[in-house]
Amino acid sequence: MPITWTPDLDTGITVIDQQHMRIVDYINTLESANIGGIKDVVGRTLDELVDYTVSHFAFEESLQEEAGYQFCKPHRKVHELFIRRINEYVGRFRAGEDIASELHTLLSAWLINHIRRDDADYVAAVKANMVDLIAEKERKKDRGWLSRFFR
Repeated sequence: MPITWTPDLDTGITVIDQQHMRIVDYINTLESANIGGIKDVVGRTLDELVDYTVSHFAFEESLQEEAGYQFCKPHRKVHELFIRRINEYVGRFRAGEDIASELHTLLSAWLINHIRRDDADYVAAVKANMVDLIAEKERKKDRGWLSRFFR
């Protein structure tokens, strides 16, 4: 069954939500390819999903670090364990094992739980940091204008 994006999965951080939606698209493509028995699409999508997820995790972790999120290291560990687990599935797939439906079940449950629990925990810190960064940028812009005016 495909994953349907629902408002309760929104973090309120647009770039993160867009990345999560892209991961959902990959998971749904995996399911469709599996149902259609298209192994080369399963393999290609699995590779793309892993690559995209690794880059998403790195981006998410950089936002957390910049925001001073106190649980950044444990969150990173969760990501590392997940990638290790997915890479085991990739190995099994490459060895010829039919893992697509098992993997879809895992990915669907893991992603939804991760967004609702783990990701929800860092949202306030990251949003506060983004607000501070925007305010600082505006202050610098205003000072720049004032300095130019008095020259």
